[in-house]
Amino acid sequence: MKVIKPGSTIGILGGGQLGRMISIAGRNMGYRFITLDPTPDSPCGQAADRQIIASFSELNAAKELANSSDVITYEFENVDSDVASILETTSFVPQGSELLKITQNRIREKSTLQSNDVPVAPFMVIQSEKDIHRAVDRFGFPCVMKTATGGYDGKGQWVIREKDQIPIAVEALKHSGVEMIMEQFISFSKELSVIVARNLAGQAKTFPVAENIHINNILHQSIVPARITEEQRKQAEIVALKVAESLKAVGLIAIEMFLTNDGAILVNELAPRPHNSGHYSMDACVTSQFEQHIRAICGLPLGDTTLLSPIIMVNILGQHLGKVLDKLDRLPTTAKLHLYGKKESKENRKMGHINFLGSSFEQVFQQIEELKIWD
Repeated sequence: MKVIKPGSTIGILGGGQLGRMISIAGRNMGYRFITLDPTPDSPCGQAADRQIIASFSELNAAKELANSSDVITYEFENVDSDVASILETTSFVPQGSELLKITQNRIREKSTLQSNDVPVAPFMVIQSEKDIHRAVDRFGFPCVMKTATGGYDGKGQWVIREKDQIPIAVEALKHSGVEMIMEQFISFSKELSVIVARNLAGQAKTFPVAENIHINNILHQSIVPARITEEQRKQAEIVALKVAESLKAVGLIAIEMFLTNDGAILVNELAPRPHNSGHYSMDACVTSQFEQHIRAICGLPLGDTTLLSPIIMVNILGQHLGKVLDKLDRLPTTAKLHLYGKKESKENRKMGHINFLGSSFEQVFQQIEELKIWD
């Protein structure tokens, strides 16, 4: 098994906050970093040794990254999979391009999961207006139409709650220019996520199950440990490990799930990288998700993922940043602030997060409420 030892250079496709936090964790381990991203002074570029400023689809830039790196990883799944495929032939890309291709397309993703007997919401591929009507007849109201590619934080999604909204879905299909998928709307009691690390030797470990709260389809809080039964926790971990093993994932893969009202676990989406809902691990686990990702892709043994404290991770969006900065002196001494170095603060843009630790959830929720940042 190939081992990439400290002192080596890790190349990162993508210059966002996930790459930044990978770099910070990796520097502590003795690795060097180079990132490729079109935005000058990107969040990852600020923490890396060097940034190549170029489009993700620019092959010469990708080759330059390959020539400068001992191992290459990606920090978001919208990297050009063709570029990742070319890099595989010229450099060491342990995550590969196949999982990237699968997770970039909801149709491929759900079909692959289904073929591996992983429970998912019932779905249909939508290619025409007739398909929309067939799907509505099959699933009833409400149902959800999504773009097969692109879309995040609720973008590229249409909830059809009644017959009068079908024309909106038809117009969206006509003007989207991309494939669509229709899913049965799942009545759920909680949204959960499990992050699995799997290294080059096939060793796999889960991080504690997170309970996720979304506002306007954007992650607001991750509560860990999730407020679920021990049986539900075990089932979520079993499903997550099955996904990672069946897809032969290397590095991290985040599995977002629904806990249905009748107690079943259904997989909603995958992300083959560190994930927003795993940021709690930076301050509450023996090993953070970012250190674990580096261990996994470099062929090192995986670290202990034991949870050390109850924690609530709260995202800082653009509209929250000013309040956070104004109230720095009021943050609890057990709160850990993480800002991403983004120059422009926009509404609903993820600018950072705070990890609130405490002896109990009641204590932590009270601390968050008293700050009055996320009213």
